[in-house]
Amino acid sequence: MTFAFTFPGQGSQNVGMGQALAEAFPSARAVFEEVDDALSQKLSALMWNGPMEDLTLTSNTQPALMACSLAAMAALKSEFGVDVTDAHYVAGHSLGEYSALCAAGSLSIADTARLLRIRGDAMQAAVPVGAGAMAALLGASVEDAEAAAKAGQAKGICQIANDNATGQIVLSGQTEAVELAAQTARDMGVKKAVILPVSAPFHCDMMAPAAQAMKEALAETVFNTPSVAVVNNVQAQPITDAAMLQADLVAQVTGRVRWRESIEWMAAQNIEIFAEPGTGKVLTVMLKRIVKGVSGKALNTPDTLEAFAAEIKG
Repeated sequence: MTFAFTFPGQGSQNVGMGQALAEAFPSARAVFEEVDDALSQKLSALMWNGPMEDLTLTSNTQPALMACSLAAMAALKSEFGVDVTDAHYVAGHSLGEYSALCAAGSLSIADTARLLRIRGDAMQAAVPVGAGAMAALLGASVEDAEAAAKAGQAKGICQIANDNATGQIVLSGQTEAVELAAQTARDMGVKKAVILPVSAPFHCDMMAPAAQAMKEALAETVFNTPSVAVVNNVQAQPITDAAMLQADLVAQVTGRVRWRESIEWMAAQNIEIFAEPGTGKVLTVMLKRIVKGVSGKALNTPDTLEAFAAEIKG
């Protein structure tokens, strides 16, 4: 049974995330404690008790999602004998790439938590509130999205931020530019073009200050060769070179998340199961829009971890 681990990004957070794993598995609880210690914050208490408005702050959401993913991975290994090296590939959606790299041993849990706190703060601080926006284009091809973005550029920065799935593309940039691009997409007959309720315009050139902050933070971080090839956002190809992966984390801040291409590439390598450790099932739902004939598994409860381990062991 061939499988890959895919790690979720922002949008998967919810109050109560990871609590069932922490209560069931000491190894999972240890991950949450390590993240709390690294950040000098009871992030786990916020994850389990809320309030939601604090949990959705980018600087909290990013390490919280990583903590959930790594807690699930720790439980898989300690309780069910499933190691990351049993997978053919790992990949992560935006901040999920940090979770993938941590799971594969490129980064320690403590360093990953600190990097994601820096990343969240830097991304939020990069652009004044209201100066940037993001829009989801539903039913649009990449060509449609590129044409809409090009039209929007008459008003400023406008780029494809996320190629999430077939017919699901997100634009990012200056507010007026994104609004013009969204209207252009509607005029072109795209099924839906909606401005998203986000706090900043992620994955576009407006994030250049955040990219610089990550370059400096990553330069001071120990970065190891991953134990499993990482299909990363920037190249949508399997990479094991630590220096390349590290450099691409900087490029990822302003670059396109090539998720659809990443999944298509792995499916073409005969990956049968895409397992999503952590919380929610955003990537598992997206999977259905990208490729047919593969299985998606959201690994977010003790029962789902146990069932997954039983399935891949035959």
